Amino acid sequence: MSTAAAVVVEEPGSHRLVPHEPRQPEAGEALVRVHAVGICGSDREVYQGTRPEGYVRYPLIPGHEWSGTVEEVGAGVPQSLVGRKVVGEGFRNCQICDRCHAGETTLCTAGYEETGFTQPGAMATTLTLPARLLHVLRDDADLTAAALLEPAACIAAAAIKANARPGERVAVVGTGTLGMFAVQFLTAGSPAELLVVGTRNDRQALSRRFGARDFRTTDQQLPDDVDVVIETAGSASAARTAASLLRRGGRLVLTGIPAPGAEGLDPTGLVVRQLEVHTVFGAPPEAWAHTVRVFGAGLLDPLPLVSHELPLAEFSQAIEWVGPGDPKAGKVLLRP
Repeated sequence: MSTAAAVVVEEPGSHRLVPHEPRQPEAGEALVRVHAVGICGSDREVYQGTRPEGYVRYPLIPGHEWSGTVEEVGAGVPQSLVGRKVVGEGFRNCQICDRCHAGETTLCTAGYEETGFTQPGAMATTLTLPARLLHVLRDDADLTAAALLEPAACIAAAAIKANARPGERVAVVGTGTLGMFAVQFLTAGSPAELLVVGTRNDRQALSRRFGARDFRTTDQQLPDDVDVVIETAGSASAARTAASLLRRGGRLVLTGIPAPGAEGLDPTGLVVRQLEVHTVFGAPPEAWAHTVRVFGAGLLDPLPLVSHELPLAEFSQAIEWVGPGDPKAGKVLLRP
């Protein structure tokens, strides 16, 4: 068995691989042996020091997209969890405020705390966290695929808000990991048409594999009669493109976060066209539960999105591949 280790980002631009001592679970907690942990653009922000103040705390073990197996539980947690394959929510909500009671845990008013950003994350051999955040997978679940269920859950939140009905015309703007999950969730709802709009033609085959009927790049002619659009690209131009695809009264869900100060949507256009606009930041429990059900039913196929699997020791190489680092790279996983 390999030595227990963890990646620690001491401060922006500086990280070390250190020996890892599992933290015994206290009351209400579980200790999970990490199988795989995904890297996303926000991990790159943590490493580069560009994440907004208040949304990261150094030194830090990153890692908020993960899968694993429960090894031990603390007092008050069912022993039946031990040995189960799990994924887990990142937001460490208070469960007491009115938003938490409404099930909107990503809007918790007690302040922001999240695994891998302000609390120790999963780029380590084990992760100890509140057991209430765990979602149990089927016994035959592929844990490598399951490491991508965190970004999938964020898109599930978007799909729930979009409320696309069978037979509607739907579109996805953005062809990264989030965009490809949006295609899969919308496909499961039996749309009449499903268009994917991106900047790179090399994602066309994968988009069609996941259920897209049409694929266009932003420089091609685009429709203006779509019922529902999910935007996943995180740029102001993508938000404008997404809004332009919609019919009057159409529904738009924004999941990407553009750079501050970007010229975004035109409020006049939103009002006179009576567009319905929703936004998503993170995934509440309802979206997680929905994702795990859809994954268990075989309607989500995350594995084709994985392009690299590396050991923890190659964290610096993995970070280079993420985001703008290498446009050909898909999802990068670290394997503790």
